[in-house]
Amino acid sequence: MTIRAVFFDLGGVIVRTEYQAPRERLAERLNTTYEDLYKIVFESDTGHKASVGSITIDEHWAAVARRFGRSASETEAIRTEFFAGDVIDRTLLDFIRSLRPKRKTGVISNAWPDMREYLVENKFDDAFDALVLSSEVGITKPDPEIYHIALDKFKVKPDEAVFVDDIPANVEAAGALGLHGVLFHTTEQTLKKLRDLLR
Repeated sequence: MTIRAVFFDLGGVIVRTEYQAPRERLAERLNTTYEDLYKIVFESDTGHKASVGSITIDEHWAAVARRFGRSASETEAIRTEFFAGDVIDRTLLDFIRSLRPKRKTGVISNAWPDMREYLVENKFDDAFDALVLSSEVGITKPDPEIYHIALDKFKVKPDEAVFVDDIPANVEAAGALGLHGVLFHTTEQTLKKLRDLLR
């Protein structure tokens, strides 16, 4: 077995909410709970629509603001505060860069239409040969088709690829197709598992 490609999820793996305080303060300010705020942002109808690219990210956040009875002028502040506790895992990114050019690296992510721009702005788009983002292909994980799109981009067979994600259902879906799945818990655990697979 030769691993020729390694794919990564973004949210929850490379970009993680390590500090809950900003989101907790925002929830309090909006007179809601942390859990309900999370659901409205990520699991609402407009959140799902943004994930498949059928609405813009601005339209989604405007809908979030309206849900809490806030004006359009407050939208950007709500959005900024919601993500203020997020951290980019630079250790993991350094490892991903080290895999190239021997192996191809890519992203398979359920992501809103601003994700490609986010990678460029935060200077880690260079770590990947290709990005397969749900908002650009109109399909979300764990639909098997999104994994096929990624494999086709790199012209690799399922057993020649590894996929890292923090959601069990997404890893299981990749495994059902024949990819080597790695469930992310911590950076250290994930790097150990990847190094074992890539020997």
